[in-house]
Amino acid sequence: MAAEKLVYLPDPKLRRVSAPVSRSDAELKALVQTMFDTMYDAAGIGLAAIQIGVEKRVVTIDLAGKDEEPQPLVLVNPEIVTVSDELSVYDEGCLSIPDYYEEVERPAKVLVRYLDVEGETRELAAEGLMATCAQHEIDHLNGVLFIDHISRLKRDRVVKKFEKARAMGELPSFPKRGRGGEPDGDEG
Repeated sequence: MAAEKLVYLPDPKLRRVSAPVSRSDAELKALVQTMFDTMYDAAGIGLAAIQIGVEKRVVTIDLAGKDEEPQPLVLVNPEIVTVSDELSVYDEGCLSIPDYYEEVERPAKVLVRYLDVEGETRELAAEGLMATCAQHEIDHLNGVLFIDHISRLKRDRVVKKFEKARAMGELPSFPKRGRGGEPDGDEG
């Protein structure tokens, strides 16, 4: 399979609620392979099917570093069953909002129930980066973006920048981030 084109902000598809997958079949397995190809090609750690324009409740995740053995994980029809009271903050980004990062506060631990590609029910007790990534991708399935978890002012600014860039037929650029999440250089 080959990588697909990503859907970028402000495309309204990103706000659609994805439909549940009714069965495990060759079509689902082909979609999963395309999603992994796309995610790896874009150097991402997570991808929801809607990010390639497919309105199905499917998520791919792989947190392995570039020098580590891949650890692909597929979540079909995932739902968050429980969340911890404890919160954590991560500097999140998104393949559909390239080169833009903001700190987002989410539950530090979650329990996710999902189906694997064979249709078997599984549960994932996640914490740290896995918990953040699972929540981020499940949000996508519900039409929610990580920028919905930041201030309205910041969200409006990034959306306007993407709308303007889209009208010009390009993607916007953002300041490179240095250590500690601070912008590195001019805000250009």
